[in-house]
Amino acid sequence: MIYFEKDIAEVREKKAFICDMDGVVYHGNEIVQGTHEFLDWLKKNDKEFLFLTNNSGKSPMELKQKLHRMGLEVEENNFYTSAQATARFLTTQAPGCSAFVIGEPYLYNALYSAGIVLNDVDPDYVVIGETFNYNLDAMCKAMRLVEKGARLIGTNSDLTYPNEKGNVPACRALVSPIELTTGAQAYYVGKPNPLMMRAAMRLMDVHSADTVMIGDRMDTDIIAGIESGLTSVLVLSGVSTLENIKVFPYRPRFIIDCLGDIAE
Repeated sequence: MIYFEKDIAEVREKKAFICDMDGVVYHGNEIVQGTHEFLDWLKKNDKEFLFLTNNSGKSPMELKQKLHRMGLEVEENNFYTSAQATARFLTTQAPGCSAFVIGEPYLYNALYSAGIVLNDVDPDYVVIGETFNYNLDAMCKAMRLVEKGARLIGTNSDLTYPNEKGNVPACRALVSPIELTTGAQAYYVGKPNPLMMRAAMRLMDVHSADTVMIGDRMDTDIIAGIESGLTSVLVLSGVSTLENIKVFPYRPRFIIDCLGDIAE
């Protein structure tokens, strides 16, 4: 179903589509209804598209394989993650820098591939992303390094993300204890930071007026689209509902149930 009395043809005429993944394409290992139809529509109509995720734990290759298991064929260059965005940001800020990292293996790989040295003694940065292995020792280590002067970086500002069992803590929930205990304010690289949005458009070689941002979160996806000048589309297949979006002082251009509504 398409909400608001607006012509969805405005969306279908755009040249490029930036699409969130968690809660939009899948929940954990379960595909969201309508995703197959949407991807077929993108390819049939020669649209530029990029699956953009704030989750820093998976590489483009792993995401490609995950979608393949769900029956979707997407190339690696159609993915852009907050781990890649974080690595790019640090290399532009401080080439040859070092970092103490808390996250899944791909975050380490993305930073290492960008020439960032891993350092748990006197790093320039403490970088935190999603992980299932967060513990008190790692938290205390990060806290002490920040107290010694390391700058605090979060790969994204999501508090939670959905999987097939419900919401689980995301990056900001893991960074918050370090902020609270040190008084430091983290810099979050992923959505809604315009850095990530501009990088995505550069990868597709398109302009904001020609691009659609599709996501399930008002506080990251939709505000990122609005602030970057993109046409914003909220899907109700993830964390947002028609009720809980009322607390936000801004609204998306369109609200739909799932990606399949665009394909129709």
